[in-house]
Amino acid sequence: MQRFSALALIRHAFGGHRSWRPQWRAAEPKAAYDAVIVGGGGHGLATAYYLATEFGISNVAVLEKGWIGGGNTGRNTTIIRSNYLFDESAALYDHAVKLWEGLSQALNYNVMFSQRGVMMLAHNVHDQQSLQRHIHANRLNGVDNEWLSARQAKAFCPPLNIEKSMRYPVTGAALQRRGGVARHDAVAWGYARAADAMGVDIIENCAVTAIRRGVGGAVEAVETTRGTIETRKIGVVAAGNTSTVMAMADLRMPLESYPLQALVSEPVKPIFPCVVMSNTIHAYISQSDKGELVIGAGTDAYVSYTQRGALHVPMHTLEAICELFPIFRRLRMLRNWGGIVDVTPDRSPIIGKTPVAGLYVNCGWGTGGFKATPGSGHLFAWTLAKDEPHPINAPFRLDRFRDGYLIDEAAAAAVAH
Repeated sequence: MQRFSALALIRHAFGGHRSWRPQWRAAEPKAAYDAVIVGGGGHGLATAYYLATEFGISNVAVLEKGWIGGGNTGRNTTIIRSNYLFDESAALYDHAVKLWEGLSQALNYNVMFSQRGVMMLAHNVHDQQSLQRHIHANRLNGVDNEWLSARQAKAFCPPLNIEKSMRYPVTGAALQRRGGVARHDAVAWGYARAADAMGVDIIENCAVTAIRRGVGGAVEAVETTRGTIETRKIGVVAAGNTSTVMAMADLRMPLESYPLQALVSEPVKPIFPCVVMSNTIHAYISQSDKGELVIGAGTDAYVSYTQRGALHVPMHTLEAICELFPIFRRLRMLRNWGGIVDVTPDRSPIIGKTPVAGLYVNCGWGTGGFKATPGSGHLFAWTLAKDEPHPINAPFRLDRFRDGYLIDEAAAAAVAH
C-alpha cells in the first residue's frame, strides 16, 4: 500500500490541481513492442492496464499526441449509467458499471466514483411510455431502474421544479440508483499510474504519422514524431481522430465527428444530490466535488473538428436548466468547453478487429464514452490479447454496418448521453 503525506492525502481526497497528478515514467519509445495503443485517454490507458494485469502483456506502448487525459477524457461531464434499452448495450454498459464499483480499490487511486443516482425526467405521455419501456427492458437484463412520480422525483432531488406552469412540466422520472459520477482526469491518472507500475510505456507528445504494413498487408510498425516503432498489434483508441489514424492504413471508417459542449458554474456549497437528465429539453446537470454545477448540452448540428462549438447551444441549455432549477438563476458560468465525439450511424461503438491483420479499433462512442471507460478497456484488451472479441463486445463489430445488424441507440436511448 502506497503511503501519502498529510498534505498529499488532502490533495488526493479533494481532487487537487493538475500539478498534483500522480507521476509515471516519462518513457522513451523502444524499437519494438508486443502491442501499441494509439491514444492516451481513459479507454487507451485502461486497455493497456488490462493487457498487463489480465493477460500478462506488459511490453506495451501507449502513444499520446498531447498529454495524458488532455482529449475527451478531460472534456466530458462525468456521468456513469447503464440504463440503455437494447440487450447488447445494457450488457456493455453494466459491465462497465460493475468495474467502476471496484475501480478505486483495483487502481489504489481515488477516482471519486459516487453512486448518487441518475434520474431521467419525463415531461409528457411519450416520455413516460419511453422511460417505462426502458425500465422494463433494464429489469429483464438485471439492470436496476425504477419509476418515480413527480413528487417522488422532487423528494429525491429537492431543487427540482415540478410546478405545472412550466413550459415542460415534470410528469415523472426514471431513476437508476447505481448510476452516478466520477472525476474524469483522475480516472486517466489512476490507469496511467497503475499501467506504468506494470511496465507499460506511456509516451506523451508522440503523434502517429503513418501505419506501416508488410507482407500480406498485416501491420508491422507505426511511424511517429519520435521515430519508428515495430509492432504486430495496434489498437486505435483516438476519440475525435479515429478516422484520420485509420486512413493511414487505407481504412475508411463509418464515423462523423461533432462538437459536444459543456460548462460549469462558479463553485457553491453542496446543494445538488444526484444527476438529472432531460431529453425533451436536452440538458443534464450534476455537482462536482469542487462545488461546480456541471451542465451538458447535446452535440452541435454540424460536423466539425473544432473544440469550441456554436454559442447558441450552451445558451439554450442554460435556459432549460434555469427553468428546471430556478434557484440556480443567479449563478455565474465559470467556463465552458467543447470536445469532439465520433458518431457511428447507429450511435453505438465499434470495438473489435478490422480487415487489416493486427489492426484493432475502439471508437464511435459518441456521447457514451466516459461511462464505458473500464468496460471498454477490459473488452478491448481481451480482443487484442486473444485476437477475437469477448462475448459482450462481439455485437459491436465493424462489419455490422455491412451486414445490417445495427444497435440503434440513436432512437432508443432515453437521452443521448
